[in-house]
This record gives sequence, C-alpha cells and structure tokens, in this order.
Amino acid sequence: MDISNSTKAQVLIDALPYLQEYYNKVVVIKYGGNAMINDDLKQAVMSDIVLLSLVGIKVVLVHGGGPEISAMLKQVGKESKFIGGLRYTDKETADIVQMVLAGKINKGLVSLLQRHNGRALGLCGTDGSMLKVQKHQGEVDLGYVGDIVDVDVKPIQDALNCGYIPVVATVATDETGDIYNINADTAAARISAALGAENLILMTDIRGLLRDKDDENSLIPSVNVSEVPFLVKQGILSGGMIPKVECCVEAVRRGVKRAFIIDGRIPHSILIEMFSNEGIGTMFF
Repeated sequence: MDISNSTKAQVLIDALPYLQEYYNKVVVIKYGGNAMINDDLKQAVMSDIVLLSLVGIKVVLVHGGGPEISAMLKQVGKESKFIGGLRYTDKETADIVQMVLAGKINKGLVSLLQRHNGRALGLCGTDGSMLKVQKHQGEVDLGYVGDIVDVDVKPIQDALNCGYIPVVATVATDETGDIYNINADTAAARISAALGAENLILMTDIRGLLRDKDDENSLIPSVNVSEVPFLVKQGILSGGMIPKVECCVEAVRRGVKRAFIIDGRIPHSILIEMFSNEGIGTMFF
C-alpha cells in the first residue's frame, strides 16, 4: 500500500509527543514467543528496536530461548523436563542452556540488530557479575535454576552510555561459579527496576490480559497493580499468565513507571504500544 508523503509527515508529527516523552529514557524489552521464531516478526522487532535507539531511547533487550534449548537437548538425545512450567535443569542441561542462550541466540540477535544498522553488544548475567543468583528455593528441586539475589546494571549502563543496544542472555553464576538458568521474565523485571526504566515490555503470544481467556476481544487495556489480587480471586488471572503479571507487578512496585504485556504476533507491536494512545496490550501501572 502506497502512503502519500503528507501522510508520512503526519505520522511523524503524531509520534512527536511520544518521542519527546521517551527521549533518553530506558525501555527494557523482554523478547520471546512467536516473535522470536517467525522470521518476518523477528525482522520487525529488530527494526523497531533499532528505530527506538536511533531516536534517542535507551533500549535493553532481554531474551530467553526455551524452544531452541529444547531443540538442542533433543539433538543430543536428552529429554526436556518441566515441573510447574519451569525447566528442570541438571548440570549437563545447564551447560547446554549457557551454550544456546549466551552463545547461539545472543550472538545471533546481536548480528541481526547490526544487519539493521544498529549497534549491539551481547551480554549475559555472568558478565560483570550483573546478576547474582542462588539455587531456586521451592517445594520441588529444579536443579540449576536460579533465583536472582542481586543486580548490578553497570555493564548495561556502560553499554548504553557508549551507544550500544545491550542484548542480555538470562544465565548467571552463583558465588561458587556454577551456571544457573534464570526465568527471562523475572530477569527482565529485576533489570528494568535496577535501571529505573520508564517501561518494561513483555512480548507474548496473546493479546494481553483478557477478561475472558477464550475471547481475544475482551482485552483489559490497563490495570493498577493493586487490582491484581482481585483479578486472581475472580479467576480472570490464572495459569501461565500469573507469573508474567507478577513480573509486571514487581517491576512497577520497584519503581518502573509502566509495564506492558503485548502481542508479539503483531508486526511492530512495540511501536504501536509506545507511540499511540490506545496501545496494543495491557498496561500495568
């Protein structure tokens, strides 16, 4: 579809208040879901991030990579095991997780951003002791799955101050040097809080928080974090959405201005959320 020059100019003018609002602010994007697998969506996400960076917004990209970890485990003849939605991670699996996340996926994303003329720098939680972890404390032993006990964002800030887009893989070590797998949503929430980010954006494969999980037209556009226990009690918030919403709540309570759950299946969903009044997902404030 051809767009006239005057329409293009009006789009830029309409975006101006949002560009001014976000200029020199930090936005943390947790990248995952179908947008990480579908090549067209992946290209759209990378171009969005480069655009944000070029207009003076400090973007931090945090990623997981569950499907690629599962594929690599299958390739080496090892079965993926999940307990309560979390990957059981023995020592061998932890090594594979580090190889896939901090190696293959992380450097692939850095390369892709640079192909879109962005300047990117790959990091993981171990670099500069960015994320300090301890073994996950829960009712069930998950192996080498870590809980974050401290965040030092200086490596990320140094990268941002030098004009790079930091790309962060969610693996880290404990005080003895053992590698741990970390939930990417949780890591993004803690990193955004430590950076004093303007926004945390979680990309998912659903529209956002739905009043009726079977009706995508029942999107709840905004939620005050104080309303979340009521939504759980009503049954509106349940299942796999609970941990994602909890990450948004934690980020906001730790000082992030707004947190969003958006539909990564829609091309340029990041730009639509940030640069329009209506947005595209659910905002937590």
